[in-house]
Parts: sequence; structure tokens; C-alpha cells
Amino acid sequence: MGLPQRLILTLLSIYLYSATVVNTQQEFKIQSVELIIEPRNDVTAGTNVTLRCHATVSTSTGKGLIREYTILKNDKIVYTKTIGSSEDFVYQLHNARVFSTGLYQCKLDIQGDTKLSKAQRLNVQGLSQPVLHLNTNVVNEGEEVRATCIAPGEIGSFIFFFFDNDEQISRVEGLSNQAKTTFRLSGADIHKIHCSYKIRTAEDTFPSTKSNNVTVSVKELSITPELKIFPDSTIYEGDHLNISCSAKNVHSSSEGYKLFLSQGTKLLRTGNSTINHNMVAVPKASEALTFDCRVVVRNVEKYSEKKISVVELFSVPSLTMSPTEVFQGQIMTLTCNSDRFASQRINREDLEYTLYPSKNLPSSGKPGVFNVKALQNDFNYTCSAEAKGIKKDSKTLMIRPKVHVSALKISIEDKVILKKSFTILCQSNGSLPINYTLFKDNVQVGTKVIRERNRQAVFMDVINEPGERQYRCEAKNSLHSNKTGSSQHLSVNVIVPLSQMTLAVIPSSLAISEGEELNFICSVNGTGPVTFKWYRTGSVVPLQTNTTTETYSNLEIKPVSKNDSDEYYCEASNGANKVRSENVNVQVFMASWKKRLIVVACLLLLLLLVLLLVASMLNIKSKRDRREAAAELSVKPSSPKSDDPLTVNLTHDTDVYNAATDAVSFFDGKEGRVTNGTRHSVASVPADISNRSSYSIPATV
Repeated sequence: MGLPQRLILTLLSIYLYSATVVNTQQEFKIQSVELIIEPRNDVTAGTNVTLRCHATVSTSTGKGLIREYTILKNDKIVYTKTIGSSEDFVYQLHNARVFSTGLYQCKLDIQGDTKLSKAQRLNVQGLSQPVLHLNTNVVNEGEEVRATCIAPGEIGSFIFFFFDNDEQISRVEGLSNQAKTTFRLSGADIHKIHCSYKIRTAEDTFPSTKSNNVTVSVKELSITPELKIFPDSTIYEGDHLNISCSAKNVHSSSEGYKLFLSQGTKLLRTGNSTINHNMVAVPKASEALTFDCRVVVRNVEKYSEKKISVVELFSVPSLTMSPTEVFQGQIMTLTCNSDRFASQRINREDLEYTLYPSKNLPSSGKPGVFNVKALQNDFNYTCSAEAKGIKKDSKTLMIRPKVHVSALKISIEDKVILKKSFTILCQSNGSLPINYTLFKDNVQVGTKVIRERNRQAVFMDVINEPGERQYRCEAKNSLHSNKTGSSQHLSVNVIVPLSQMTLAVIPSSLAISEGEELNFICSVNGTGPVTFKWYRTGSVVPLQTNTTTETYSNLEIKPVSKNDSDEYYCEASNGANKVRSENVNVQVFMASWKKRLIVVACLLLLLLLVLLLVASMLNIKSKRDRREAAAELSVKPSSPKSDDPLTVNLTHDTDVYNAATDAVSFFDGKEGRVTNGTRHSVASVPADISNRSSYSIPATV
């Protein structure tokens, strides 16, 4: 390296270093980045397109910054360049093609700070017409033709198509704007060959127009296949066929060919010369027999086809059963029969029938008729018909012996309540379907057919009158037999809902006193068993619960006390409904002996007070006599004062007497009662001291 080169490198290093120092010290902000497509967004193929990236950047010093521009197409990088000027970055698309169509963006990067422009769409329209070249215009049948299809000036991802008289014969994919292929043409004819292509982009596929047509003449090979079948007239099943397949117009022994003989899709024989094949004619259901003779030479294939109809010697036998339904152990008749036969070749008597399995079958004396006893489980039979060495088998007949109905049961699911519907169930063992019939008191109510296993026959009924009813079920599962199964009789007692409830109390009109016996009797109309419950109001716990077949029950309380005073009621239920009585008010009063004891005590207290009063009065009189005697001796007599001790004492004793009398009169009018909201009876305690009053004894001198 010479001195000038080293000097240039040194100066360039100094420049880049100074630019880097400036960039690290300079502050900037990318304000906007804009992508402009010139001359416009929609152009035709071949136009020169310019992608202009314009950025607005603010700097602190105004000096240039190192900028990295990136062009993206459909979010993929197309081109990247670093520049040191603030001028617009320009990317050229020379001779734009359809493949250039897409969404473009411009990205600016300055020292790691990036900004992306809005996307702009470029639409390029118009594909060039493809050009087709062939290596020859004249070929022999089976020879190979080489073709080339070119898309002038186009770029991208291509799919090329080659056509023979508008029928596609080849397809080639690739990234090149030209494709090559080979193909063979058959048949003496004029073939018009052309091609076309498609360009695939990220968003869509764009087709081209058709190419030029190239005419190709094909010289047909003279070789042809020949197919012969003997006999060529009416053919019956079992006839022997002689089939030959050969090639005609073979001019040169060196021209190799191969023969193929087929029947339908089955290849019978192959060979390089005439093929002979022998077989027995077997008819094909509702179709003719198709034979095919093909010759293949130099990739050219030619064929000859013939169809022959074969008359069936006799039809495939059918196996039937009589009767159509059979029960275990029952004798049945199996009949094997061919409906049709060729009377020109055989008679009906020529047909021999065999039943499988055929162990220990009793003879019926008729061809194809067999008597068989049904087994306990499912079993299969087939039969065959044979004549002139041809044997045909019937389809398998599966026999499923039925089981007679048994173990018929009848039950009731719900409670039977008067005038309300309830469910009756009938079920039995046996083969389906089973017909069930329900009887009530030997009168038919209804029928049901059950077709599914483990299903019960469900009947609905209503009883409108009280009393016992008899139900039974009958079941039948045979169309040809009157044999039925019958259930036992089911006795049904109707539950009559409870009504007209009454609650009686004993005693009903007498006073209820402590120590006496109290009885509640609850009765209803309806049928039992009935559950009776007695309650005191305000309590949810019954005093007594009793279930009985009778329509009445009682509650006994003995002896009663004052704590038994309350309101009582009764509830009754029998499975149909529940009823409640009205409340009964019970009041328990004090016992009569307690009242008498109180009266006696009061009288004794009164007597005591009287005695005390008399004693007090005698004492006062004695004192007064002594004072009077003393007064007569000393002074004149004087009138007594209002606060005389004698008067005061008499008044006090009178108040004590009145208080005792009031204590006795407190019990006047008090009696025991049993009421149903009102007072029915009153038993009064006699009162012989009900009219007493206070009094005072005046003092006398």
C-alpha cells in the first residue's frame, strides 16, 4: 500500500471518529418518517418506480447524523443502507413487475432510536404474454414431446400450465420465469398446444393470458387389438367360454408389444402374442360380463372391449320360515326354493335342495321343504340348490325363538285415593312385543304394547266410589296363538279423604276442678288407618300420637291441675289428606275441698276476732266501772270525748272483722269451665256471707 492510500485511510478514520464524537455529543429527535411512491401507487408493468423515504429530524447543533434506512415489503426487509446526510433516501424499482405489488414501509434508525413510516401500497398491473416453444411439430403416436414456456421479464414465484386442446396435461412450479416439461400425444389427430402461468404474491395470485398455439401432428400406429369370444350367441350359466386376445397390423417383428386380457377389474392373462383363455360362464347380478383386450406398444395403449349376457340357469334359492314367528320347542317348516330356472336347459325336478345343518331332520315328502323343531336359543339355517354341477347357497336365515309370557306381576305405584288417578304397573318375562290388558272387576280398562326390554306397562285409573276393587293383568306376545298369561288378583282398598272432624270434651258442661279426669274425643269421616295427634296451642310437639283403624281416638288427662288450663286441638291424617279441629278452651279451677278449707279457716279467724272483741269489750267495761266508781267518789260525772279509748278500740275491731269478710267473699262467683270460645255452664260456690258491712259499737255510760 502506497503513501496516498494510507493518507486517504487516515483522513477517513479521522472523519468517522469526529462524526462519532459529534453524534455522541449531539441531541436529536426523529419527528416523522414518510414513504412516497413515485410516480404513483398504481402503475403498469415495466414502469420505473421510486420509493422515496423522507425523514424530519430535529438536532441540537444542526450537524448531520449517521442514518440507517430500511425498506420493508409486506413486513419483510428488502434493502438497508446507511448514509450521513439529511437528504431523502431513494430506492429504485427498475422495470416494476406484478411481483413488486405489496405494502411498503420505510424505517429510520439513528443511534438505536427508530421510527417507522405508514404503509403505502404499490399496485403493478399487467403480466407479459407467455411464449411456448416445442422441439417438433410432427411426432409418431407415443413419442415424447419437449416443451418450454417462458414468462418474459417476470420475476417471482411461478406456476406454469401446459394444455393440449384446452385440456391440462402438465403443471410445473418454480422461481424461474421459464419451465420445461415432456408429454406424449396419442391418436391420429391435430393437437394444439399452449401454456400459461400464474405469479403468487403474499396476498394473491395473478394469472397470465394464454401463450401462442403450437400445432403438432401425430401419426397413429396401425397396430390394433382383436378380441374374440365363443360362443357368440345365447350363453347360459355353466357354458364353457373360449376367449382370445391378439394384435393386428404388426408390420415389423422388431416392434415390441404386450397384450393384456381382463374381465372387469380382474386381470385374466398377459402375453407378447395371442392370448387364449377358457372359463365357465357365471352370470353377474343385473350386469353383463365385460371383457377387455389391450395392446401396449411404445407407451401407446389401445384396447377392444366386448360385453356378453349370461342367462341364469336357476336363481339363488331363498330360505323362508312358516309360521313367521315361532316359540321355543315349536315345530316349524323351512322352505328352500329357487323362483326362476332356464326351462330350455333344465326342469324344476332337476333342482336338488339341501338344508344346513341337516342333522336328524324329519322328512316332509316335498323337495326343499323341511320340518324343524325350534331350539331354546337363536340358531341359523342356510340351504343350497344344485343342478348340472352348479350349486348356489341361500342367505343365512336367523331364527330367534320367542319365549311365552310368564311371571306376570301387577302392582300399584301410588296410594289409591277416592276420585284421584293412580298408577297400575304390569310386567312379565317373555319375548317382545308384549300386549298387556288391564281388567277391573273383570271389566277391561285398557291395553298397552311394550316393545322395549325392562319396560313396564303403565295404566292410569280412577275410583269414584268407596269400597274394595279387584284388578288383574293379562299378557300376550303371539299373533297366531291365544295363549295368554294372567296375573293374580290385586285387591285395592280406596282411601277416602278425611272430613267433618269434631273434637268433644268430657265432661262437657260441668265445672272442671283440680284432680278431676279430662277426656278429649276426636272423630272424623273417612277410612283408616288414621293417625291422630293432640296439641296444645303454641307447641309443635304433640301431646300424644295414635294410629288406629278406627275413625276416632281419645286423649285422657288425669288428674288435671291448674297448669292444664290452655287451648287444645286435634289433627288427623290417613295418607289422603290431613284435617285439623277447632281450638277448645279448657279452664281448670281450684278444688272444692280447698274452697271449703278456706271458708272454715276464715270462719275460725272471724270467731277468734269476735272472741278478742268480746274480751276487749269486757276489759274496757271493767276499767270503765272502776273509773266510774272512783269518779263518784271524787268528782261529778262528765261526757266522754271523741278519743275515748273504748270507742277507738271498738272501731278498730270492726275493721279487722270487715277484712276477714272480704277475704271470704273473694271466692264468690269463682267456678271451673270448659268452653269452645264461649261460656257454656257456670257452677257457683255458695256464699252465705256475701252481704257484710263494717259497723261500730257506740259506747254507753
